[in-house]
Amino acid sequence: MTRLAVVTGGGTGIGRATAGMLAGEGFDVIIVGRRPEVLDDAVKWIGPQATAVTADVSDPAQVPAVVEAVAGRPLDVLVNNAGAFLGGDESTLDGVAARWRANLDSNVLTAVLTTTALLPSLRRPGGKIILTSSIAAQRGGGGPYSAAKAALHGYVLDLATSLGADGITANVISPGYVTDSEFFLGRMTPEGHQKRVDAALLKRGGTPDEIAEAVRWLTGPGGAFVTGQIININGGSVLGR
Repeated sequence: MTRLAVVTGGGTGIGRATAGMLAGEGFDVIIVGRRPEVLDDAVKWIGPQATAVTADVSDPAQVPAVVEAVAGRPLDVLVNNAGAFLGGDESTLDGVAARWRANLDSNVLTAVLTTTALLPSLRRPGGKIILTSSIAAQRGGGGPYSAAKAALHGYVLDLATSLGADGITANVISPGYVTDSEFFLGRMTPEGHQKRVDAALLKRGGTPDEIAEAVRWLTGPGGAFVTGQIININGGSVLGR
């Protein structure tokens, strides 16, 4: 039977590139996102091995739709890529609470709910769980977004510890500045772009395809003995931690 992968946030950017890479490696790929038109476009780009599930995986009532799409098949790869930097008015304590909850829901709860729901489906041994974090988790600067992404690091250590005996690996990929994604949609300025490029030792931004290559390694034979790790892909913007 063809191997199966689920990629949340699979309609654009890193998620789309990752889903396309996995399809190219022979996986059937279920991409999950909130916008059906974006998912439809991604499915056309990825090809016939891709199917789409429209769901907000921060909502416990919508996550079962992903389980239904898996349809009892053994799940080989779960990429928890859904997440976003969410702003908000922090001039009041209510505003602070709302912004922090929104960022935790978008970046942490999406991964926790999806992983929990799909754990029974993960192949034993051989299943792979990958979470997408951010350089912001390690150097700060993103407020609640930084804190939410850092929470994924602790969560993946717990997953790796609890699932290792079943032969399931769990790792975090932590990208630096990546162009060609929706992350900075409407927020990036030429000055902001140049600042991020200058901060990287390689003096450029990364691409979604370069992040997908790390997923290729983790999900292939080369990554079989890698678990409980934070894998940085940032062009040298943050060194060795």
